Amino acid sequence: MRPKKKLEIALALAEKISTKKSIGIIYAKLGKLQYIIEEPDAALVSLFRANEIQRIIKDDVNRAETYKIIGNVYSSKKDYRQALDYYVSANTLFAQEGLDDFVAEVLLNEGKTLLKLNDYDKANKQLEKSISLSKRYDLDKIRSSAMIHNGLALTNLGNDKEGLRYTMDGVKLAKDYKFHTILSNGYLILSELNEKNGDYQASADYLRKHMNLSDSLLQVKRDNLSPEKRVKILLNNQTEFQKEQAANLEEKIKENNLSKLTTILSIALITILSLLTLSLYKNNNIRLKTNNMLHIKNSELIVAMEKAELASKTKANFLSTVTHELRTPLYAVTGLTNMLLDEDPKPNQVQHLKSLKFSGEYLLTFINDILQINKIEASKVDIEPENFNLKKKMTNVIAALNNSANDNNTKLHLEYDSDIPETYNADQLKISQILINLIGNSIKFTKDGNIWIRAKKLNQDGDNYTIRFEVEDNGIGISKEKQERLFESFSQGSIQINRKYGGTGLGLSIVKGLIDILKGNIYLKSELGKGSKFTFEVPMKYSEPVAKPKKIEYFSNIADIDLDNIKILVVEDNKINQMITKKILNKMKLNCDIVDNGEEAVEKARNENYDVILMDIHMPGISGLEATRLIREFNKDLTIFALTAVTIEDKMHEFDEAGFTDIISKPFKQEDFEKKLYEALIDNGETKTV
Repeated sequence: MRPKKKLEIALALAEKISTKKSIGIIYAKLGKLQYIIEEPDAALVSLFRANEIQRIIKDDVNRAETYKIIGNVYSSKKDYRQALDYYVSANTLFAQEGLDDFVAEVLLNEGKTLLKLNDYDKANKQLEKSISLSKRYDLDKIRSSAMIHNGLALTNLGNDKEGLRYTMDGVKLAKDYKFHTILSNGYLILSELNEKNGDYQASADYLRKHMNLSDSLLQVKRDNLSPEKRVKILLNNQTEFQKEQAANLEEKIKENNLSKLTTILSIALITILSLLTLSLYKNNNIRLKTNNMLHIKNSELIVAMEKAELASKTKANFLSTVTHELRTPLYAVTGLTNMLLDEDPKPNQVQHLKSLKFSGEYLLTFINDILQINKIEASKVDIEPENFNLKKKMTNVIAALNNSANDNNTKLHLEYDSDIPETYNADQLKISQILINLIGNSIKFTKDGNIWIRAKKLNQDGDNYTIRFEVEDNGIGISKEKQERLFESFSQGSIQINRKYGGTGLGLSIVKGLIDILKGNIYLKSELGKGSKFTFEVPMKYSEPVAKPKKIEYFSNIADIDLDNIKILVVEDNKINQMITKKILNKMKLNCDIVDNGEEAVEKARNENYDVILMDIHMPGISGLEATRLIREFNKDLTIFALTAVTIEDKMHEFDEAGFTDIISKPFKQEDFEKKLYEALIDNGETKTV
């Protein structure tokens, strides 16, 4: 039974018992066989089906092998750029799985493809890596081919002597192990190199050797010609037979007029049937090619999607790293500033400290804005509805921004429609962010003027309202051309406006993103020199009035906790941050031990009884995540807070898996820090009592 037929039977069985991995492997083997028997388009269809299955079930090892074969097929079609893309993908997956012995062959194929593209420098680098790996894993066939082609790369880079030596060594290795195909190719390359060096006799000798060996290999190939090729030969012979029959038919036509008429009719019928058959054949071919093209394009789109996902992950990781590096010193800036303000500074120092505090908070706001934009673009922002008083919320926002307005000699006016209720169930945090950004923007561009903040009812259906908010000012206004892209990230009126009024250009982009998430709409009406009016509409649901929560004074009632027996371990490698965290705890009448690495933290937790551990994440040696995992192996109940500047939303699953009790993001508000620590200590006290 032919190998292709066996694979088709195996594929049918695999599909019957629904083993996805087996189906993927068989499609890949079928594609490889089709590639060997020189059916590249059919091979690509089978291989892309294999890749699609392997991608879904995350069979990365076999997917890497599939990518390699796809690269080989594109190389045979002389589409070297496509081939290189798939070799790179195969290389990445093999390396990811730690299969260095498989990487050697892919690197060889990359090098050979780069030679075709005349990129000799990159070809040399990839082939050198292939030689090193194949030597380590005793892959003599790959090593001999890599050495031969590396000689060609080196020669084209101007290193003729070294190039000839590499190729000669590769040919000797191929000859010793009887790698005939590689040897034939090696002879051809040696012929080229010697011709380039001016040794025409040696060039002719190697060319003769190549031709003799090539003829022998061609004869073997003919002897082992595939059944598909034999069918074509039979069809060609059948055509000759039909021609002979037609000639005999013409002789008989001359002998008998009646037979002539019959034959003419028969030929006409046969011609019509032949034309119909040819038409069906062509249509079938067109449909097959179209399907093949669709499969190829689909696979190319999948590869493009994977590249886009990789780029998105790279961007997210970059943002996470940058924000961590910025948040860590900000923790020191804001912490030290707050401590200095609390320690009775000299009157002439207070304003400087307040300016420093403002600058630190502004930088933190900028970092948070960048992260907010990134989360909105990645669709990672969720709606979190809760009951709240809208009128009080708007009053509080205006009160918070009133000082900034007074600095510009600008008055803020709240107009709350009496026809609408005050309490709703909605995402009050996002509504606050929208109002703060819009009002803050109006304050920035309005001097000696007025700003009106309004809330009105647009429509109502039972308890469901659509509320229209307006923020109108009589400031400098916005030109028509600037209005069109005002809601884009980092978009500002002009360089002059940027210098004069400041700002990051992110606020209105955040506003647009948040309103889209709330399923609302925003509109802008503005005229230069007369002012601007931003209007946004969001759906909100009426709720019963909410009771005012009782304010908790943390650590005010010391009787709740025996502070003398509380043991806290601070794990932090930054000396300034150690000092700040220790001072904050001492201010709360709590003592702590400090270590600066994960290994020591694990030993301390093993040998002493701590109530709480404040664990940094990025440290020399083992990270805070790994240290927490090790502690959880012998202590499941210890309270461990991740005290970190890492972007929490992107790493939440890692913190959960490591076993953290909760997370405190740096730089933090002191009241939030006190609340979490107080609640943890109260819970620990109740647990011990029980």
